[in-house]
Amino acid sequence: MAKKSALRPRLRVASLFSGAGGLDLGFKRAGVQIVWANEFDRSIWATFEANFPRTNLDRRSISEIDATELPDCDGLIGGPPCQSWSEAGARRGISDGRGKLFMDYMRVLAEKDPLFFLAENVPGILFERNRRAFWKILSGFSKLGYNVSYGLLNASHFGVPQDRERVIIVGYRSDTDLFFVPPSPEQTRPSLKTAIWDLRNSALPDSRTNNSTRQPRLPNHHYMTGGLSMIYMSRNRVRPWDQPSFTIQASGRHAPLHPQAPPMEIVGPDKRRFVRGKEELYRRLTVRECARIQTFPDDFEFRYRSINDGYKMVGNAVPVELARRLARKISRDLADVPRRPRRRRKHGAVKRFESEDLG
Repeated sequence: MAKKSALRPRLRVASLFSGAGGLDLGFKRAGVQIVWANEFDRSIWATFEANFPRTNLDRRSISEIDATELPDCDGLIGGPPCQSWSEAGARRGISDGRGKLFMDYMRVLAEKDPLFFLAENVPGILFERNRRAFWKILSGFSKLGYNVSYGLLNASHFGVPQDRERVIIVGYRSDTDLFFVPPSPEQTRPSLKTAIWDLRNSALPDSRTNNSTRQPRLPNHHYMTGGLSMIYMSRNRVRPWDQPSFTIQASGRHAPLHPQAPPMEIVGPDKRRFVRGKEELYRRLTVRECARIQTFPDDFEFRYRSINDGYKMVGNAVPVELARRLARKISRDLADVPRRPRRRRKHGAVKRFESEDLG
């Protein structure tokens, strides 16, 4: 009888800047084991620990953690905080304390020397003003012995009902002689109707701001009210049912409006208004609707005291389905690669993947 080949063990991954765990859940759904996670924001701890009860969550700042304390792993994943690089943020880039967290990411990577890493960030990191700082990061990864691939992906091309562009950076150890290329994008994009149609009649306003004792049947299916600023009213916030959502942001005040309402009317430069006679149809998406659009399952419960913390956790997450597809591609690429590096490692190279290269 022929001897059966041994099954290759699952990839083991450590997660930095885990947030609520969108990236972690996507990797878990792709068959990857999350062996350790790190999140410093105390408002997120209850949510992560409730949904990942078997994962050890380290609550310290990454800058306080000795990398030797992490368990051995095959991969390192996580997106260092993006506010420093965003168009709406302070635009300080790597000079900001949060921007320097990339250096801590590299410090851990250098110590653990895993088979691969994945980092995610906002499109602003590609802006011309950030070019030198971003290249310093990419070249730093390559000097650690990784072949680095990076590029801009829209989550709506990968099973997510949302226009959401993010920069994805993946490095494979240079001794693999491999470069990551994302999976092929889909031609058909999922819509708001496919994501949240069944939730349209059961949403409730947030009880903590409306003095109501009613609670939604589905956890987190309530929405923030009030606070429609001039900035918010400067452009249309309604996408129709047959289109993907606008980007889900990390703030309840900037949450998109529900597609039951007609698009907002233009009344002047950078000024919109609700269609008269239809005002009652305009409400923000609920936390649960935003979570559905981010492809979180309904049994993933977000725990918070302030509803804005719920929107923040959902909006800062990597869409689960995008993460799953990236993880599945990485797992396939590395299926037959030895887990431990060769004794001598060369510096890696850096490549940008373009849309015509995907596949």
